[in-house]
Amino acid sequence: MRRFALIAATALLAVASTAQARDTRVEQSLHELVNSAEARNVGIDGSVKFYLAGEKVSVLQRLGEDVTNKKTNAANKSDAEACRWVALSALRALQDGAKSRGANAVVDIVSYYKKNEFKSTTNYECYAGTILAGVALKGIYAKVK
Repeated sequence: MRRFALIAATALLAVASTAQARDTRVEQSLHELVNSAEARNVGIDGSVKFYLAGEKVSVLQRLGEDVTNKKTNAANKSDAEACRWVALSALRALQDGAKSRGANAVVDIVSYYKKNEFKSTTNYECYAGTILAGVALKGIYAKVK
C-alpha cells in the first residue's frame, strides 16, 4: 500500500511539473488587436495611440516610462485567445496610465517578458502555459502630433 502511494505521488508530481513548465512563445499583431471589436469591448477607446518601438511617430513630449506585466487564466483557451485577452489587459493598463499623465500615446513599446526585450514594429510577444498566459509591455507615455 505504501509503495502504491509513493508511485502515485511521484506520477502526480511529474504531471504537475510538466503542466506548469509549458511556456509557449506566441507573437501576434498589436495593431490588429488594438483595432478589434474585442479592444472596444474592454474599453480601448482610441483616445490613446500605441506605437511599437521603431514605428515612425512625431513625439512632442515624453512623460515617463512604465512597465505593465499582466497574467490571465489560460485554461480551456487556445494560446492565441489567452494571449489576446491578456494583451488587452496590458494595453488597458497603459491606456489608463497615459490618461492619468495627460499623454495621448504610448511610444517605443517593447515586449518585456521576464525583463527580456523583444522589439518588433508589428507584433507583441506573449507566453502561454497550461494554466496562465502572460504579457509584459514596456513603453513611454508621450504627447504626439
